[in-house]
Amino acid sequence: MQEEIIMIYCICDDFLKAYGMKDDPHARMSTAEVMTTALVAASQFYGNFEQSRVFLQEHGYIPAMLGKSRFNRRLHALPSIVWLALFGLLGELHKQRHVHGEYIVDSLPVAVCDNIRIKRCRLYREEAYRGYIPSKRRYFYGLRVHLLATAGGQPVELVLAPGAQADGSVFKCLDLDLPPASVIYADKAYTDYLWEDLLHEAADLSLIALRKQNAKRPMEGWLRYLCQHTPKRIETAFSQITALFARSIHAVTPRGFELKVFLTALAFSICG
Repeated sequence: MQEEIIMIYCICDDFLKAYGMKDDPHARMSTAEVMTTALVAASQFYGNFEQSRVFLQEHGYIPAMLGKSRFNRRLHALPSIVWLALFGLLGELHKQRHVHGEYIVDSLPVAVCDNIRIKRCRLYREEAYRGYIPSKRRYFYGLRVHLLATAGGQPVELVLAPGAQADGSVFKCLDLDLPPASVIYADKAYTDYLWEDLLHEAADLSLIALRKQNAKRPMEGWLRYLCQHTPKRIETAFSQITALFARSIHAVTPRGFELKVFLTALAFSICG
């Protein structure tokens, strides 16, 4: 755990220096320490900022720790672009280390509350957040983490979307900044012949989605085998990310809930 905390701090500190973000000289706690506390909470304390704050202070990692209220203000004052830039930088490193050119895309449902408690939900009230999980045959109310990862399961790109939004439509929101001739494996929900042709012609990317039985473009046996087995690697990554979540993610605002979900994916990108 000590090595992980030091690694997270070094990554955050070096990133902020390269990003050109400087702290106020009178600040009691640096921005790198604020980011470290939040990421340690995501990786070790199921997203509980208070437990992470107390642990890092009592064990001498961050002696000048802010109080609970001031820490939350500092954390939420961090622009979202900083977190996204750090995730993007780690994604570039994963792409450089991954030389096979094979990627996987899938989505992970993250529930705010059970379907039966939708009327009492205070974070989200729109019907757009009511999604369905076919494998479990149940509805949920919350978000979907749409993740593009390497064949080994390292996150490369990420989008948070309402639970009811279709996987295929959110896939078109990804940047897909991948090396030429890369192959993206997906399940049946990503089948879109027009989009497959466009990606191949414009970006030299191959989207290989598992076909349905009545598909107009049937798939050869060896390719179907790859589509059935390769995406299972991202399910392992999703299982590891889900293990970092608390049974109930506590948040007061939608932005706070989204921040905790994103920090969990970011912590997995660093330590996974």
